[in-house]
Amino acid sequence: MDKKKPDVYFTERSHELTTTISGLKRTALMLSWLRLFSFLSIILLGWWLWPMGLLPAFTGIGAGLLLFIVIVKRDLDNKTAIENSSRLLAICRNEQLALNHQYQQFPDGARFPDPHHAYANDLDLFGHASLFQYINRTESEQAGRLLADWLLEPASAETILRRQKAVDALSDIPEWNEQLQSHGAAKKITLSAELHICQWMEEQNNVRTHMGWKLTRYLFPLASLTWLLLYIVDQIPQSLFLTGLTIFLAISYAITKKLIPAWNKLGKISAELESFSDSIRHIETASFNNELLNAHKATFSNPPLPSASTQIKSLKKIMDRLDYRLNPVVFIPLSVFLCWDLQQVFALEKWKAANKAGIQHWFASLAEMEALSSLGRLRFNHPEWVFPVLETATIFAGTSIGHPLIPAGKRVNNDFNTQGDGIINLVTGSNMAGKSTFLRSCGVNIILAMAGAPVCATGLRLSPLRVMSSMRISDNLEESTSTFYAELKKLKAIIEAVNKKEQVFLLLDEILRGTNSGDRHTGSKALIKQLIAQHATGIVASHDLELAKLKEVYPQQLFNYHFDVQIANEELYFDYTLKEGVCQSMNASLLMKKIGINM
Repeated sequence: MDKKKPDVYFTERSHELTTTISGLKRTALMLSWLRLFSFLSIILLGWWLWPMGLLPAFTGIGAGLLLFIVIVKRDLDNKTAIENSSRLLAICRNEQLALNHQYQQFPDGARFPDPHHAYANDLDLFGHASLFQYINRTESEQAGRLLADWLLEPASAETILRRQKAVDALSDIPEWNEQLQSHGAAKKITLSAELHICQWMEEQNNVRTHMGWKLTRYLFPLASLTWLLLYIVDQIPQSLFLTGLTIFLAISYAITKKLIPAWNKLGKISAELESFSDSIRHIETASFNNELLNAHKATFSNPPLPSASTQIKSLKKIMDRLDYRLNPVVFIPLSVFLCWDLQQVFALEKWKAANKAGIQHWFASLAEMEALSSLGRLRFNHPEWVFPVLETATIFAGTSIGHPLIPAGKRVNNDFNTQGDGIINLVTGSNMAGKSTFLRSCGVNIILAMAGAPVCATGLRLSPLRVMSSMRISDNLEESTSTFYAELKKLKAIIEAVNKKEQVFLLLDEILRGTNSGDRHTGSKALIKQLIAQHATGIVASHDLELAKLKEVYPQQLFNYHFDVQIANEELYFDYTLKEGVCQSMNASLLMKKIGINM
């Protein structure tokens, strides 16, 4: 069966979820009345049956209480369903906006940029209206960090191919992706929560293995409950009983105070554990027809122990039992008669011993599943995009290459083909004609390809490449670095990589713009010659038409392309189409004339 178009799918899905939420809210209203009636029935049954004796009265009250509990449980489940459906509806509505190129509602990854990275700043990977913001649908901090890493560092060819297949498989199950995102959005899993759990897991199990604590665990409840039994059978007076209870409470408090650090480290992440467990269970119960996805699914199997989601849920329940301390009416009796906190610390230590080997793998696998799901959403939203074909020889050849951050209705795509080492493609052209956008289009699509994502093109063949760019240069007052020196530092890094014969693809825009025209031409010419001599490959954009004459010296290594402009009635017209040869039309004088500079 053919896939629905993304806009049709999200419109229908939003309507379906809106209808579902309306039904759940009607159910919620009905349950609220039933809860009231069941509570009143407990009172009425007790009043009506009390004259008949204790047994009928307690039987009736018990039945009413059981009904009340069932209704409350059903009401809580219904509330959870409303919250989940509401998150799913928000996800679909956000995707409808994204299809119209309104994607600023997604996290922008502003915390990830490295000012010294080889291309992140030049290609707008992070920040407002960035590539990361466009493709990111992760919820956990771990997954967001991982997706950023995929964009910052090219993967191996084997890894890329495995991701491509997994992403393609996930694009076929959009509702599954939405539900994974919804579970993560319920309470975002943070790096801080993972750190707290991992640090706690590394601590020694000094309570569970200590003979004194082991004896206290059993002897304290035995003594306190025996004391209660003696009071019930009138073997000790009330004053002595209360004195004994005070002693037991004091001992329990002292034990709690000594063991409370274990609770403090984990007590603040209880809600995240719920989201963690639900996300993992969603993966555990899925049926994938893909090797990589099934490998991550297998990470959550823990034979002969229960699955990872069950184990996380059990940890959450232990933490909930520790939270009884927040209700003195419940906590004081539990402490007096069971030494409650000590029992829970033993449960924590037992859980730790059983899951120490798996917990870090669970965080890592969930992060990768979220990152792959993000790329799966990208694939679903853009069925016209393609997965690139990887080649061994140096090549970058694409048809209808476009910049994904430009709306399809405004985007002009271009074909481009460069093959072999030591090939420099010189792109000349007038101001605003499209040179920089073309360089960024090539760079961004290489980044997507090296992450295992589909690319904004109708076809792309390339070898495993690492982009290095010098396009957007700015000074740094803190480091006392001028614009020119900042560019020299970037060019130095590029030259060093080229000299080491690294597999890099260069994107250079207006080389040496911070110096005078003579030095700029001389330096640019010398750099291009050096890049060719060192068998470097890439694209160089420049206004300097004299550089195009290097084609006469390097007929097999340098190729000229251009973007031109048409002028009619002193108005500029751009077609943003890449053409072979050298640009013959410029527009700077007309632009200066338009702002009032007399030429």
